[in-house]
Amino acid sequence: MPDRIHCAGSIMAARAKTDILEFDDKSLVKEMCGSGHAHLALIEQALDVYLEAPGASIVIQGESKARTQAAKILQNMYERLQNGWPCGRTDIEELLRGQTHADMIRVSGSTLIPFPRRKPILAKTKNQDAFIRTMRENTISFGVGPAGTGKTFLATAYGASLLARGEIERFIACRPAVEAGEKLGFLPGDMLEKIDPYLQPIWDALHQVLGRDQVERRRASGDIEVAPLAFMRGRTLSNAFVVIDEAQNATVAQMKMALTRLGENAAYAVTGDPSQSDLPGGSPSGLTHALSILGDIEGIATVTFDERDVVRHPLVGKIVKAYDTDAKSHKN
Repeated sequence: MPDRIHCAGSIMAARAKTDILEFDDKSLVKEMCGSGHAHLALIEQALDVYLEAPGASIVIQGESKARTQAAKILQNMYERLQNGWPCGRTDIEELLRGQTHADMIRVSGSTLIPFPRRKPILAKTKNQDAFIRTMRENTISFGVGPAGTGKTFLATAYGASLLARGEIERFIACRPAVEAGEKLGFLPGDMLEKIDPYLQPIWDALHQVLGRDQVERRRASGDIEVAPLAFMRGRTLSNAFVVIDEAQNATVAQMKMALTRLGENAAYAVTGDPSQSDLPGGSPSGLTHALSILGDIEGIATVTFDERDVVRHPLVGKIVKAYDTDAKSHKN
């Protein structure tokens, strides 16, 4: 006889070749399965199990370890949908990848970034979860690590969420205007127009979480500002959430200047990859320096991402790991 596991609560270990997961809401099970059971097919292919979904149940056939992994992912999917959170193909692929890395997170209120009139944004790895918690609990949060780990997107989304919910008056994002091997002089336009391509990743994130129309309205009213880091000089930033992106390209003086702009009811998220500084002449990175001297100050915290947090194409994580291994070998 197959084991029956009721999934309103915890998951029980399987003993038979077949498990039956019983859920409370048939409509959510249908949504879990996806069109033509495409979502179940993803799990079947990744874990070498066979899944059927009669009514409000899902039947899992396969080896014990694979069944346990599949059950965890299916319950996580169900809990997400219960809370009105997204659970599409990309989400399932990331759950599967997280399971492979023994890095799967549980759904909870502290792992999301809420928005009015749209689904919240969920953390997809443990370090993303930690970064959201850190931004919620600290005045200055550093998120450091390789490209593709969601640092800029999460910081931007968190600040945009605060703005959309009326908890701050302004969202401000800035990047150091450092040439990464290319020269700005040939580009058309004035200085702001030359710099704008460097700021596009932040605009892209804002458009994704708020929508283009709302971003343009708030930009026109001054609620949203995206500018080069140097434009922060001489200002006091109050009632605002400030993102300092690509912070590894800030000089020590620029980082000090930016961090000391902090005003009343303001918070910072500082993101970057210390290994990717484009500062000329071997100048010390303001991000690396700040991390070395600010770690023991209450209200300041750091989350370090690694290749397991990469949420771009799966090859990106492997590329990051290969470069890290090569860098370590040259140090020895």
